Amino acid sequence: MTPLSPLPSDARALLPRAGAVDLLFLLFHGAGAEADQMRPLAQALHGFYPQAAVVMVAAPQRLDSEVLQGFQWFDEDAQGAVAGVAAALPDFIATVRAWQTHFQLAWQRVALAGFSQGGLMALEAVLAEPQLAGRVLSFGAAPLHRPTESPEGVCLHLLHGLLDAEMPYRHVVDAAQTWVDLGADVTADVLPGVGHELDPRLIERALHQLRTFIPAKLWREAVVTAAEMEKADAAALQRGKAH
Repeated sequence: MTPLSPLPSDARALLPRAGAVDLLFLLFHGAGAEADQMRPLAQALHGFYPQAAVVMVAAPQRLDSEVLQGFQWFDEDAQGAVAGVAAALPDFIATVRAWQTHFQLAWQRVALAGFSQGGLMALEAVLAEPQLAGRVLSFGAAPLHRPTESPEGVCLHLLHGLLDAEMPYRHVVDAAQTWVDLGADVTADVLPGVGHELDPRLIERALHQLRTFIPAKLWREAVVTAAEMEKADAAALQRGKAH
């Protein structure tokens, strides 16, 4: 495969043992961590989706503090969340596009998953850029503002701990309810006994949502198809009676 740009040099990927890649999961860690923070989720996804490429992407900026020594997508202390996200989004979106191009997959077959600051970036990216990814798994994060629109064609899965002190769960619930009112395909799981962490219970719930959640658009299409088939059957029955 050809080199990727612009991508962190230490991005790590779990790839199919054989055959073509049919799905792409891009995983984004929290501030002050490294790509390996997402390895438990990466391994779980790899187990359930053996033909997927699961890529753990490292954030570009180093964060050095007395408490945390890792990397970050933007410097929230220096820039603030709103300005920081705005400054980081172009490179973040370019990274997603580069991986998508690399594996030659349609955008609907790309999923973004992020924890904390990585989850925030994933949510804001699909709000800012149409047709970037088909699904988002957001752990311990919420959008910057109460949503005013739903990203078309995107399933949003919000996964949160009831005991999360860094991002109170009420912001996630409010965002989810607002997205529901806007007609978005969204799920929200808030689990008791979980704080601000990539807890195994949240990962298990994320896998459940990936396997079972059917977007509303597909339901609507199924209902329309069923109605059309019912009409066709009724018409055929009437023709049979006429003869």
